[in-house]
Order: sequence, then structure tokens, then C-alpha cells
Amino acid sequence: MAGEEETTTTSSETTLETTPTWAVATVVFVLILVSIFLEYLLHLLAKYFNKKRRKSLIQALDKIKSELMLLGFISLLLTVTEKRIANICIPKNVGETFLPCNDPLNNSEEEAKCQEQGKVSLLSRQGVRELQYLMFTLAFFHCLSCVLTFSLGMAKMRRWKSWEAETTTLEYLFSNDPRRFQLIHQTSFAMRHLRFWSEHKFLRWPACFVRQFYSSVSKVDYFTLRHGFITAHFSEGSNFDFQKYIKRALVKDFGVVVGISLWIWIFSVLFIFFNAHDFHNYLWLPFIPLLMLLVVGTQLQGIITRMCLDSHNRSQVVRGTFPVRPSDDFFWFGWPKLLLHFMHFILFQSSFQLAFFTWTWYEFGLRSCFHRSTKDIVIRVVMGVLVHILCGYVTLPLYALVTQMGTSMKKAVFPENVVEGLKRWRANARKKIALKSNYISARPSLETASAFGTSPSFSLDPSHSVMFDRVPESDHLAVEMVEDEERENTITREAEMEQQKRDSFGGFDLRNVS
Repeated sequence: MAGEEETTTTSSETTLETTPTWAVATVVFVLILVSIFLEYLLHLLAKYFNKKRRKSLIQALDKIKSELMLLGFISLLLTVTEKRIANICIPKNVGETFLPCNDPLNNSEEEAKCQEQGKVSLLSRQGVRELQYLMFTLAFFHCLSCVLTFSLGMAKMRRWKSWEAETTTLEYLFSNDPRRFQLIHQTSFAMRHLRFWSEHKFLRWPACFVRQFYSSVSKVDYFTLRHGFITAHFSEGSNFDFQKYIKRALVKDFGVVVGISLWIWIFSVLFIFFNAHDFHNYLWLPFIPLLMLLVVGTQLQGIITRMCLDSHNRSQVVRGTFPVRPSDDFFWFGWPKLLLHFMHFILFQSSFQLAFFTWTWYEFGLRSCFHRSTKDIVIRVVMGVLVHILCGYVTLPLYALVTQMGTSMKKAVFPENVVEGLKRWRANARKKIALKSNYISARPSLETASAFGTSPSFSLDPSHSVMFDRVPESDHLAVEMVEDEERENTITREAEMEQQKRDSFGGFDLRNVS
């Protein structure tokens, strides 16, 4: 009976040899239509970003495209090498180690080559097909989680726009008048951060841990850090829009987080390995991104408190706004960008939990051996959703504000159109300097020849002699270019002086741009 069932199952499988051509053509046509539609949507999105001059978002979109191309190439390799992988035979005792289930039911068909040797396949053909689904699900959830998290963060930071507008009111200017002196303990920022626990490291960490859950970024924190940033990098009285700068910097960071780099792929392999039943992964693996997120939030709150302590130790009197000093020394290893890599890892691991749960649900059912207990399902789903909410509404706005307090400011200080203008100006300046240096290097040879009273001809043949009865046109052009450059330099200096009076970028030092 068993042999008859196997024969019936094998004979029921239909290949392309016995499939109507109209059915194959219909399926291929539908797949082509779906692919072209998705490509057109991505093209429209890139066109919209170009219209809005969102270069960072275009780079993020290009990274998503490259990840899709990489996944397509991985899927192609798995399809082509499916039979070869299945023909790799390993001993049965080795194939029964590190299984995701404690009592697995092997229903996959082994290759005849491995059956003859009394071994099992390294990965069956059915397992290769299921692995393709896992790769696509993982990449989809990672990109989706990054977009949703940053959207939540942007929505939370909308209130900062009203805070930024408040800096132009008379009330704010009066309360932060430089002619007004206050004691440190009289300022709102000091009353918020200078407490009995501030100077004790073992007390400061628990306090900062709790503080991130309520009023993680207050108005007084925003105003104080904004003033410290502008004071360090701009001239006094500058009307620089700090909120737009943070938004541009965060969008640029989004282009880094949305990609899946080599070390992220390495961790994905480790996560798959630790999903074996022997490790009891559901008891500790889903909690890793949550713990890391809480540690990052605590560190960010601690940086604000340490900046307050640093200003308090340097002076007891405040002139105008509470002064804070931006510095890389407040960050781990003096590297503010390290926090960005932590955020990248946290979002990826959280999206991996949700992707793995969705994949196992789709392939094996909700009550499969991957998560037979209810607590396993609850822990994976709750931890994945909780990490995304905390990251978007709590940690991400705090990260966007505090990471601007490094020693150097980011290139996002300039809008996209200003960056493009500066690049064009730099290219034109280099061309003019090269032409001017070539003209100056040609002058000494002519002057030396005239001083010795000899002919500047370089050949005894009159047909090849060079006559200088009149100034060549190239000299005229070079002189005119130098004169034009001097006039442009004069106009540029006057424009810069006028720009410093009214532009928001007046007075900052380019050497501070990282």
C-alpha cells in the first residue's frame, strides 16, 4: 500500500512537458505585469524624491533596490543549486543535532544517492524552497520595520516644529537675554538634571533608565541643547533652524539603517543557528533587542545629565541661556555614530523575530514545532511590537537630538540645494586655479627670453619660428580670466559679508563639519 501511494503521488506531479502552453504563458505574463508595476512604483517614488530634492531618501531607496537585487540573486542561486545541495550527504547522527523541534517529523523526500549510503541530505529540496521564503520575508520585514519606526519618530518630533518657532518670540528672547544673569540652580535645565543622584554614577544610571519612559525629551532639554549647538558652531544671534537640521540628519541616518550590511547578514545566520530547540531561544533571544534599546536610551539620558554636570563644574553663574558644551567625550569610545549601529542592530533583530514568526506561521502553521507553546508566540509577537513602539516614540527622538551634540556637526547642516551649489562652486574654482597656474608657469620663460635680447623662437627654421609682435589670443584670454576671477572674488567677498548679516549660516566654521 505504501508503495502504491508513493507511485500515485509521483505520477500526480505534472511537469512542463504535460502542461498546456497557454497556462505557462498566462503565469509568466502575470508575473511580468506584477514586476513591471512594482518597478514603476519605485520609479515614481524616486521621481518624487528628486522633485523634493531628498537626496538621502533617494540613497535609501537605492539601497532597498540593491537588497532586492541581492535577494533575487540568492534565490536564483538556491534554485540552480537546489539538487546539488540536496546531494550533499551527511551522517544521520549529525543530521539529528541542533534541530528546531525536540520531536521532529521528517516528511521530506531524501535523494536516492543519500538513501543508498544510509545518510541524509544536508538540506532537502523542500528545505531549500522554504529557505527562499525566509530570506524574502526577513528582508521585507526589515525594510518595513525601519520605515514604520522612522515614521513614528518623525510623528513624535512634529512638536519640535512649534518649539523651534517659539525661539523667535519676544518671550523667549527676553528669558534668554545675554544681559540676564542667573545662578545655575535657578535655571529649569539645572532643576531637571541636577539632583541628589546626578553626581553618583550608580544612582544616575537607574534614574536615567526610568526617565526615558516619561518626558524623554522635554522642551527645556531641546532649547538648551539647541543653544549649545548654535553657540559652538555659529555666530551669536544666529537664526539657524535646528529642527530642520535634525530632520535632515535623521533622514540621512535612515539611509544607513535601511541597508543590510555584511555584519547584519552574519548575525542573521547566527539567529537562525540559535533557533535550535536545545538553546530554548524563546526565553532569551526575543529580549536582546529590548535590553539593548533600554541601554541605549539610558545612555542618551545620561549624556544630557553629564553635559549639565560639566557646565555646572565650570561655572556657577549663567549668562542668558544655560551653556552646554558639545563634545564626543560624552559618548561611548568618543564615537557618536556607534549609537547608530546599535539602532541598526536593534531594528534588524526585532524585525527578524517578527519575520521568523510570520514565516513559520505561513509554512508550518501557527501551532508548529517552532512555537507549540502559547508563551512562545506571545513573547515573540509582544517583544517585536514593543521594541518598534519604544524605538519610534522614545529612543529615536532622543537619539536624533543628543547625537547632534558631538564635537563636529554633520554635513546635513546644509540643505540639499546649498550642498549642490557648493560642489559646483568648488569644481569651478579648481578649474580657474588650474588655468591660472598654467598661465603663471608660462610667463617666466617669455620674460627670460626678452631679458637676454634673443629671439623667443625655438627653431632655426623660419617656418617654425614663433613671432611675438602681438600678444597671442591665449594670453588675452588668460589675462581676462584672471581679471574676471579678481572681480568675482571681490563680488564673492562682498556677498559673503552681506550673507553673514542675514543668512542663518553666518559665522560657522567649515572645519567643524564632519
